[in-house]
Amino acid sequence: MDDLASPIPTGSRVDFLVIAEMIEEGARVLDVGCSDGALLKLLTEERNVDGRGIEISQSGVNRCVARGLSVVQGDGDTDLAYYPDGAFDYVILSQTVQAMKQPVPTLHQALRIGRHVVVSFPNFGYWKIRFQVGVQGRMPMTDTLPVYWYETPNIHFCTVRDFVEMCTAQNIVVRKQIALNHHGRRVKLGGGLRIANLFAEQAVLLLSR
Repeated sequence: MDDLASPIPTGSRVDFLVIAEMIEEGARVLDVGCSDGALLKLLTEERNVDGRGIEISQSGVNRCVARGLSVVQGDGDTDLAYYPDGAFDYVILSQTVQAMKQPVPTLHQALRIGRHVVVSFPNFGYWKIRFQVGVQGRMPMTDTLPVYWYETPNIHFCTVRDFVEMCTAQNIVVRKQIALNHHGRRVKLGGGLRIANLFAEQAVLLLSR
């Protein structure tokens, strides 16, 4: 993982800024589960990407269109199958993969249609989550998991370690891994993955086949 400990600039969601660092200038990008289009707008302005989006909610699509973005209504679990091989340089799943019904098939579809896949997700191995479950006996709530268990869209929680091990089992190559703590700083990784799994509130990974 990245060994930097410098603060991430404020003004956008922390993982958005890290994702933007991973995207090449002028790249073809598909943002799956793009919500209101904030990430696509950032990439368009800062990285001059040829950006497209897919979003399941009509209200999200409407907000994206209002921003001048090219976004269609669709389900990332099923509709990636309609895109041709190699259609994009990057497919982005930002805080999306844990809400997918079938995350592994979705990742393989993303890797089929994109040269690279960028994934960000909340880390269920974070120490505050362990404390809330183990000591308080309650389902956790954090900045990256801000809703009650009965309201959450997340159905496949995982830790950083879980996700990396899944990639290994699925022959998915992890090109870059960045762990972010509660303050938006990159976790200094003297102890490797075990330390990131404990102190990272969220992670951003760059994947390829």
